[in-house]
Amino acid sequence: MMDKIKELREQTGAGVMDAKKALEEAGGDIAKAVEIIRAKGLAKAASKSDREVNSGRVYCYTHGGGSSASMVEVACETDFVAKTPEFEVLCKEIALQIVSMSPVDVEELLKQEYIRDGGKTIDDLVKELIAKTGENIRVIRFARFKLGEE
Repeated sequence: MMDKIKELREQTGAGVMDAKKALEEAGGDIAKAVEIIRAKGLAKAASKSDREVNSGRVYCYTHGGGSSASMVEVACETDFVAKTPEFEVLCKEIALQIVSMSPVDVEELLKQEYIRDGGKTIDDLVKELIAKTGENIRVIRFARFKLGEE
């Protein structure tokens, strides 16, 4: 059981007790336990969506040797979360998505399938980090640049 708990924690970032409860509820099936944890995480994220976001970071990403780039503003509640490696990874993945998929606005970006995992949307990525950090996180705005495009 401990091996399964460890594996589930590595996949989801859930706490020990949450992983144990999800595995018990799923009858030891890791795939089902992942879904249970995701569902609970989405519920947590929804409950935080009205909280103010006054910190965050602006992340710049350059692609193709400088032929295209994106800049994204992602906000969170505290500077503490904004400085975590997980928050920076989220910003980078969103910026990469913007360069690759050319969304027109934040709403379209959030609905897009994540380029690294078609089973998730960008909104799912954001909500997963909300569940992990306990803070509201929001994509505020972005810009995309590509040589030869206006």
